[in-house]
Amino acid sequence: MTGPTGARDADPDPAPDPDPDSGLLDPLRAGSPAEAATGDTAFLLALLDAEAALVRAQAALGAAPAEAALAVSDAASDPYRFDVRSIALRARGGGNPVIPLVADLTAAAGEWGPYVHRGATSQDILDTAAMLVAARTLGAVLADLARTEAALAALAAAHRDTPMPGRTLTQHAVPTTFGLKAAGWRSLVLDARDRLCAVRDGLPAQLGGAAGTLAAFADAGAEIAAALPAAYAHELGLAVPLLPWHTLRTPVADLAGALALATGALGKIAADVLVLSRTETAELAEGAGGGSSAMPHKANPVRATLVASAARRSPHLAASLYACLPAEDERPAGAWHAEWEPLRELLRLTGGAAHHTAALAEGLRVDAEAMRAHLDLTGGLLVSERLSVVLTPLLGRARARALLTGLAARTRAEGRGLADLLAEAAATDVPELSGVDLAELTDPTRAAGLAGHLTDRALERR
Repeated sequence: MTGPTGARDADPDPAPDPDPDSGLLDPLRAGSPAEAATGDTAFLLALLDAEAALVRAQAALGAAPAEAALAVSDAASDPYRFDVRSIALRARGGGNPVIPLVADLTAAAGEWGPYVHRGATSQDILDTAAMLVAARTLGAVLADLARTEAALAALAAAHRDTPMPGRTLTQHAVPTTFGLKAAGWRSLVLDARDRLCAVRDGLPAQLGGAAGTLAAFADAGAEIAAALPAAYAHELGLAVPLLPWHTLRTPVADLAGALALATGALGKIAADVLVLSRTETAELAEGAGGGSSAMPHKANPVRATLVASAARRSPHLAASLYACLPAEDERPAGAWHAEWEPLRELLRLTGGAAHHTAALAEGLRVDAEAMRAHLDLTGGLLVSERLSVVLTPLLGRARARALLTGLAARTRAEGRGLADLLAEAAATDVPELSGVDLAELTDPTRAAGLAGHLTDRALERR
């Protein structure tokens, strides 16, 4: 339904209704639970829920008739009876969608319409709706993080002792295990989960009236006015605010930080999958790689690519929300309005990233043979750190370093393995090595340190 003619924006040439935003340019969120939870209809429903809950809270405290609560709740129960495009166009008149929505809901509530929005300001309703949308979206995000965590735990346990090259600054460094890498990914996912859970549990309702004093509710009595924010929050399943937070934007900033951290954590997984699934590396592969429009042979790591794109976009959105913290006066001009779209987009990015990472982790293919083969690419130099630790007590620090530096140079120049050169040195120039088990010492599969122990310890975390 639309509002009264007098409430419409007097635009002589209104723009035609555009096609709905179907996610054509954002395959990350298209079809994800977060997309449905953050769409215009979902926001409209949250706005209606916020308005209806306010009347119910007032009725629960004796400040409104029970019939009004029932009538407004019934009128607000179906978002599809309201014309979201009309509301969007009329929102230009007052700068926010609550004003035209209140007109439409008031009309829909019939004789009980005067109880709609009574005492509230637009920001009370829109902030509360944003917290509802965030809470509903985070439910889906956390479910996908749980899937990801379970899949990564299984990978870490299965590959606890699967050796692979550890890489630092893009180069082979020392051996590690894929189990430890997967356990590290899981640890990041759990970090994200814990922060998102803490933020979700603290998402507050907003109720303060025009200047955050609850003055418009005081006619019902100071005790009722003081109790109303808690009753309102209870109706919505949100946290009770200590104060109206119209210009105290900690809830939004905390949410932004947790979402950006989560997307970045998932981006780390995606970044590793992308480099380890290169054709010349091929240690990992997505379970269902994507195709190419021009090259039929390709199986692109599409899920990792989409998650990586989210990780690159989310910090800027979080920064936009942080920039809204210095909000002037008791209600700001512009700072509050600037939050709406970045917050929704950040929720969508995190939700889409979580959804794709869950599928990525569940279908990830590990090529343990490729990992093992790559340990030998540097001719055994991967174990030079271990050799240095063992040889220093036998030869002294300076002599051990000189020996290993020289043998490393010969390995690169002559194309011979470090183990062969070390055995040759033991038979000629370095008799101190004659009693050392060089085969064991130069075996890269035995040089992963405490990777297995660290993996076990990481998997104890719940």
